[in-house]
Amino acid sequence: MIRKNFCINLNFLFKIILIYFVIFLKSYADNSALNNNSIFIGSDNAMVKIKIFSSLTCPHCANFHLDVVPEIETNFVKSGKVQLIFIDFPLDLAAFNASKLLHCVDKKKQIDFLNTIYKDQAKWTEGSEIEEINNNLRKIVKSLGISATKFDKCLNDEVIADKILNGRIDGNKKYSIKSTPTIIINEKKFEGVANFENIKKEIEQII
Repeated sequence: MIRKNFCINLNFLFKIILIYFVIFLKSYADNSALNNNSIFIGSDNAMVKIKIFSSLTCPHCANFHLDVVPEIETNFVKSGKVQLIFIDFPLDLAAFNASKLLHCVDKKKQIDFLNTIYKDQAKWTEGSEIEEINNNLRKIVKSLGISATKFDKCLNDEVIADKILNGRIDGNKKYSIKSTPTIIINEKKFEGVANFENIKKEIEQII
């Protein structure tokens, strides 16, 4: 069981390395994948832009999304001062699959998808094999309009897969991401405990 999961992660990492090599050969632009891969809330004219690099299987990312993001939204996004940008940074195959599904749902439902996938993270990530986790995901995303047919199509969509991996590689190149969530505030990596009070202080120093 451990050996199988290890092989799954190796395959995932191999694909990242392969995509990185292709990007290098093609002189891939630093910001293009990030721009194409972004899901955001808030005004484009906001003074403060916060990028959130997350893995959908990461418990700390779930806590940040469910506890901190709503506070930022209430206090700063709705007033037009802050824009939140959510960027995929999958750390394993299960997170990678969930990210692919995220980009298959209607744009208007993507935030709902994130809310649901983080709220029910403990349910759908329970399992020792990727097939079991995928079956859990099927049940979770059905309410978001992803049928069984669409589910399989999304997981096999190489365009979406490459877009996510390109964004992951670009984000790592630009910001040297070591863990998730990684918070970038106006192109500066946030250091310290990522709770609302600390994020609030950083925002208030800018506005």
